[in-house]
Amino acid sequence: MFAKIQQRYMRWRTTLARRRATNAAVARQSATFPGRWVGGLSAVLGPLLILAGMLMRIRYHFFVPDQLAAYDDNPGLIAAAYACVATGTMLLWPAVLELARRIGATHPRWALWGGCLVIFGLFTRIFQYGTDHLTFHVVDGQGLPTALAVIDYYYVAWRDVGWHPFRMLSGAVVAGWVVLAIGAYRSGALGLGRSLCLAVVSILALGTLKGTQIPQSLIAAAGLCLAFIPLGIGLLRDGPRPSNRALAWTAVLLALFVLGQFYAPRG
Repeated sequence: MFAKIQQRYMRWRTTLARRRATNAAVARQSATFPGRWVGGLSAVLGPLLILAGMLMRIRYHFFVPDQLAAYDDNPGLIAAAYACVATGTMLLWPAVLELARRIGATHPRWALWGGCLVIFGLFTRIFQYGTDHLTFHVVDGQGLPTALAVIDYYYVAWRDVGWHPFRMLSGAVVAGWVVLAIGAYRSGALGLGRSLCLAVVSILALGTLKGTQIPQSLIAAAGLCLAFIPLGIGLLRDGPRPSNRALAWTAVLLALFVLGQFYAPRG
C-alpha cells in the first residue's frame, strides 16, 4: 500500500512539473497586455500597499463606529491607511490580468471566470472605498455623531435597496479568488502553496468602513503578498529594462497624474 501511495505521489509531482513547464513556455510566447513591467509592478506594489494599510490601522477595532472614532482621533493615520488599501486594490487589476493570462495559456475557461470575477470584485471594493472617503469628510465637516447617524442610515438603505450592480457583485468578491486559485493550480501558473495563499484572500472583510479584522485581514493580505510578489519579481527580472522611449512616456504619464492632483474637478 505504501508503494502505491508513493507511486501516486510521484505521478502527481511529475504532472505538476509538466504543467508548470508547459504554462511557462506558452505564457512567455504570448506576452501581451498588460505587459511585463505594468503587470510586474502591479503584482509587487498592490499587495504591499494593502498590507501596509492593514498594519497602519491594526490597533483600532475593525467595525464602523470604532473606525470613525479612530479617524476623529487620528485623521492623518486613518486616511493614509485607507488610501493605501484603496490604492493597492486599484493597482491589483493588471496583476490579476497577468495571472489570468498565464492560466489561460493552458486553461482558458478557468482564466476567464477567475479573472472576470476577481476584477469585478475589485471594482466593488473601490466603490465601497468611495463611501469610506465621503464618510470621513462628514466627520470633518459635521462631526462624529452626525457621521455615525449618516452611516447608520446608509447601512439600512443599502440593506433594503431593491437592486444595485455592486450589491449584485458582492459574491464575486469572495468566489473570484477561489476560482482564480483553482485555475492557477490546475494550469501550473502557481504551485499548490501559493494557490492556497491566493484562495485565502476571499476571507478579507467586505463592506463600508471595515478596518483590519484580526486575524482574517492579516491572513488575507499576507496570502496576497505570497501569491503575487514572487510573480511580480519574476516578471520584472525576465527581460531587458524599458527602452528610453518607454521611460519618456512614463515621465509624461506621471506628469499627467501630478497635474490631475492639482487641476482635477473640485466636485
